[in-house]
Amino acid sequence: MVTRRQILAGAGALAVAGASTAMTSPSTGLASDIRILRRAYQTMHPGLYRYATPAQMNRWFDELEAIWAKAPTQRELYLSLSRFLARVKCGHSYANFYNQKKDVAAALFSGPDKLPFHFRWIDGRMIVTANGGDALPRGSEILTIDGKPVKQILASLQPYARADGSNDAKRIAQLEVQGFDRFEAFDIFFALERNRPGTPFDLVTSRGPMRVDPIDLTARRAQMPARASDDNAPMWTLELDGAGSARLIMPDWSTYDTKWDWRRFLDDSFEQIASRNVQALIVDLRGNEGGEDCGDEIIARCIDAPLQRASYERRVKYRKAPADLDQYLDTWDPSFKDWGNDAEPLGNGFYRLIEKDGASRAPITPKGPRYRGKLIVLVDATNSSATFQFANTVQANKLGVLVGSPTGGNLRGINGGAFFFLRLPASGLEADLPVIGTFPATPQPDRGLTPDIEVSDTIDDVTNGRDAVLSRARAFARG
Repeated sequence: MVTRRQILAGAGALAVAGASTAMTSPSTGLASDIRILRRAYQTMHPGLYRYATPAQMNRWFDELEAIWAKAPTQRELYLSLSRFLARVKCGHSYANFYNQKKDVAAALFSGPDKLPFHFRWIDGRMIVTANGGDALPRGSEILTIDGKPVKQILASLQPYARADGSNDAKRIAQLEVQGFDRFEAFDIFFALERNRPGTPFDLVTSRGPMRVDPIDLTARRAQMPARASDDNAPMWTLELDGAGSARLIMPDWSTYDTKWDWRRFLDDSFEQIASRNVQALIVDLRGNEGGEDCGDEIIARCIDAPLQRASYERRVKYRKAPADLDQYLDTWDPSFKDWGNDAEPLGNGFYRLIEKDGASRAPITPKGPRYRGKLIVLVDATNSSATFQFANTVQANKLGVLVGSPTGGNLRGINGGAFFFLRLPASGLEADLPVIGTFPATPQPDRGLTPDIEVSDTIDDVTNGRDAVLSRARAFARG
């Protein structure tokens, strides 16, 4: 939901070493950053007290201020800020890797301090999936790193991971390394906690003990799956199998910066689906955190009358952003600073955000051609923003079935939709500040969505490259 900015990559050990020097700003300057952070979050974050009381949040602000009063290194500043923001239990509140200044990102994220392979967490076990070479083929298990059991490492990193509420499945999914993101959360937090750039890793594995050299950010990005060099190339794929089913693969809904006409792609896709008389459509959202509400265009083909979304009210904490914070609030849309009459007072410290037609959120209207076959949506723990909302709408309105593992997000509501990139001048760090919160009409459990057909990958599936979720979805489609 934010523009991913370029960083200085491949700076090597010198850049990381620079991150270990103490900040030149006096502690009083860092204290001013905490005041900015406290004021911005307390006056503008709609979900700040969704999972914590004001007293708890004040105590956590005070603890962060005490840490920063000691004039820590930039590495320590970033880690402590990240740990604090994770306490908000909001999947969109974090010291965003992509929104840090170039020199900060180069110093903290670029160095030779990363494990050289990709891996997944399966039942708390670290399983290599790629780039391990002959010594660590796919399916190898990492038991310890530098003498520390990997379960302990995972537990130590989870307090830095962003997720909504108690949805730890999202936190664990975030701490996998699969080559989907240009910055990997595990790479960043594990390296900053270890703080030994350039030092080999001593591993105990299912294939015996071994020592492996670290890689830097440039090498990590070279491991990413091949992608089209054209930023405006198609992002999605429609596969027609000729047997009455189709699979729409949608790994990302972040369509803000592309000139690719994704709506036209969906128009054409549903024309093909109609002409081929497709009876089962599998929408594969695995690995897709969200972006724009692209799923509305799918739902529009599956309904005969306007569909009001799930009864979640959109709220903001302010009508007009505090003027004293203006210089620290960076965003792509200045209208977020003044909602005007679109923010209707609720009298409880919130404003209800309304659309031009006066509704809390406009309904989805039908669009042709109508699809009347089975709709099967593949989900996993990464689905926590727009994809979570889409999956929730599909399940709540019985438009289709969800297949896979429990989603990210949270039934108690999430925060997002509009953001400020809060610039903290003394530390030079940035914190994402979501300003629209969704709140359910009735009490909801503190969890993501449970799929209608729950399927979990096993170590044997990963080792042998089997897609158990897709296989189960295809079996359902045939049935």
